Amino acid sequence: MSNRLKFPTQSSQQPQAGIRAITCIQPPMQVANSWYESLMARKFEKHTGIQSRRISQVDEVELATQAINQLLGEQSITLDRCAAILLVTPSSIPAGTANRFLPRDRAREEQPTRMARHLADRLGMPGIKTYGMNGFCSGYAKALQFVRRKLRDSWQLPSEKYILVVTSNCISRITNFEDRASGALFGDFATATMITSCNSASIPPQFELVDARYERQESARSYFDFTNTTDVLYPSSDGGKTRAASRVVFSLDGMGIADTAPRAMANAATKMAAENDIDPSEVRHIVPHQAGAAIVRLTGMKLEEAGFTAEPCNGFTRDVGNTSSGSVPFALSELWDKLQGDILCPVAAVGAPGKPEVSQGCILLRRIQVGSIRKAA
Repeated sequence: MSNRLKFPTQSSQQPQAGIRAITCIQPPMQVANSWYESLMARKFEKHTGIQSRRISQVDEVELATQAINQLLGEQSITLDRCAAILLVTPSSIPAGTANRFLPRDRAREEQPTRMARHLADRLGMPGIKTYGMNGFCSGYAKALQFVRRKLRDSWQLPSEKYILVVTSNCISRITNFEDRASGALFGDFATATMITSCNSASIPPQFELVDARYERQESARSYFDFTNTTDVLYPSSDGGKTRAASRVVFSLDGMGIADTAPRAMANAATKMAAENDIDPSEVRHIVPHQAGAAIVRLTGMKLEEAGFTAEPCNGFTRDVGNTSSGSVPFALSELWDKLQGDILCPVAAVGAPGKPEVSQGCILLRRIQVGSIRKAA
C-alpha cells in the first residue's frame, strides 16, 4: 500500500482531520539557573518562571527520530501507515544567514527541507513525502496551517493513514550563553503530533483541527539577528562550562519582543475567534505559546480586554525553558485530559533575522472525544 497522499478531484468543506496524540522528548541533560552565576539577570526567574532548561547532545534529526519512535510505540501504530512528515526546526539557521557565515556545505545542512529528508532516511522511509520549515516560536501554527490548507486544496488523508508534524529544536547550538538577554531563555526539545482523518474508525482524532493561521507583520524595529561570534561559552556534557572557538549565535531584543508578543498573541486569538464566528466568552481554554510566565500573564490581560473569559494556561517553562515551536504541543500534552470545547492556541515570534517584523498565529482546536484515548505520556 502506498504511503503517498492521494489527490481528490475536489476539496471538502467537512471537518477533515485532527490531533490524535502528542508525545514529547526532553533531552536528559538539565542546566539549572545556578549554572549561569552572574550571567543571569537578577529577576530572570521571577519574570520567566524558568528554573532549568534541557540541553541536547544530539542534533535536530536525532531528536525528531526519538520523538517519532516514542509516539508510534505509545500508539502501537507502524511507520508504514504514515502518509507524510512535516519537520519544524526553529534552531535551523535561515538561508541568508547561513550562506553569509558558513561554508556552502554546512549552510546546505541548515535547510529544514534537507533535515526532513535526513529524518526520512534515518527512519528507513526514503520514499515518504517530507516537508521542512522554521517559523521560530510560531512554527507549530505555521505547520498546522500548511497541513490544513493541503488537506483542503489537494490532499486526501485515507482513514488508515496519519500525518506526523514534528517540532525539533537544538537552540543551545545557536545560543550565546553569556548574553544576559537571551542566554538562559530557551531549552532544547522535540514533540511529535499525529494528525488523523476525522472519518477514521481505527485511529480517530481527539481534537478536530478547526483552523490554523500564521502571518508575519511589520514591527517598529528588528528584534532578532545572528552574528558569527568567537570564544562562545556553552554547557559541557558533564554539566560544567566549555567554549567553542566560534559559533553562529542569535541575538534577541528581549524587552522589545516581550512588549510586542502579548499584543500579537491577543490579536491572533481575537482574529481567529472572529473568523470562525466564535464569541470570545465561549472559548473554553486558551493555550498560548509559553514564552515565559510574565508574557503569558500580559497576554491574558490583553485577551480579557478583547472579551475572553478563559484564563490562559501558564507555567510550563519551569523545567524546560521556552521550547520555541514545541511549547504549544508540550502544553497541550500536559493538559490533554482537561481540555474541552473550543481551544485557542495563540503564538508569536520574531520575524526574519534583521528585519523589522514579527510573526503571529493561532490554532483552533475542538474536543471530539473525551477519555477514550489517553495522550502519549
